[in-house]
Amino acid sequence: MMASIQGEIVIGRPISEVFDFVADERNEPKYKPRILSAEKLTEGAIGKGTQFRATIKSMGQPLDMLLETTDYERPTRLANTTSMSSAEIRGFLTFEPDVGGTRMRWSWDIQPRGALKFLTPIIGPMGKRQEAAIWASLKRNLESMPMVGG
Repeated sequence: MMASIQGEIVIGRPISEVFDFVADERNEPKYKPRILSAEKLTEGAIGKGTQFRATIKSMGQPLDMLLETTDYERPTRLANTTSMSSAEIRGFLTFEPDVGGTRMRWSWDIQPRGALKFLTPIIGPMGKRQEAAIWASLKRNLESMPMVGG
C-alpha cells in the first residue's frame, strides 16, 4: 500500500532561482525545521544521479536519509528518490512561470516500511499538511532573500 501527496504553491521569485535553490538539497535545513544536516555525496554539478545524505529529527531521534536526483530538467522538472529505514519516497517537482513568479507543483508516492505500513491510511493527509507547511516555509525563505542581480 502506498500514500500519494500532491500540491502546489506560487513563489514570488524567477523560475531558475526557485529551481536551483530546491535542487540543492543542502538548502533544505533553511526551510525544513526537522532537517538537522544535509550534505552532497557525489562530485560535480548537481544533476541526474546526484546524491545527498540528510539527517532529520524523527520522533526525537536522528534518522538518516539518502536522496538521489532521478530526473533533472533545469528549470522545469526535478525528480528524486528518498530512502530511509521507515519509508521510500519517490516523486517530482515541476516549475513553471506564473504571474506571481513561479508555480511549483509536487507529487510524491510514499511507500512505508516496517511498522509504518500500518499508518499508510493517515500518511497521505498528514503528509499533505506537512508538505504544504514545508513549501510555505520555502516561499517565505526565498521571498525574503534579496533579488539576485537586482
